[in-house]
Amino acid sequence: MAENQEPIFQIQRVYLKEASLEQPNSPAILLEQEQPTVDIQLGVEASPVADGVYEVSVTATVTTKIKDRTVFLVEAKQAGIFEIRNLPQEQMGPIMGIACPQIVYPYLRSNVADLVQRAGFPPVHLAEINFQAMYEQQQAQAADDAPRIVTQ
Repeated sequence: MAENQEPIFQIQRVYLKEASLEQPNSPAILLEQEQPTVDIQLGVEASPVADGVYEVSVTATVTTKIKDRTVFLVEAKQAGIFEIRNLPQEQMGPIMGIACPQIVYPYLRSNVADLVQRAGFPPVHLAEINFQAMYEQQQAQAADDAPRIVTQ
């Protein structure tokens, strides 16, 4: 007897999985008057934890430099544990690549700003991210990278 099971999507926990801050050229670099350049890289990962339970994490790497010298480097990984059950397989990618990162990302933004500020710098506010556009771009890139079969 096949039961019509309701889809389940629940947040079990959101947590700061990893954070590091480096100031390799302090204190001398702190006396510089130039405006630093800021480079921000983001990444999303998803992995199964148990049956129907997944960890989704968003990582930010913020590198701030004056000329070729690092002022500070922050790496932070914010993660969430999500219970996801009874969803069609074709919906799992968008859920873990769009919906879950959208939930986790505000916590990451707050933690990065706080960490930078606690290091004695003005907080770095990460911009809002369109995770749907990011996901679609990754899917297009994966399709472009897929091996092609050429027939003659």
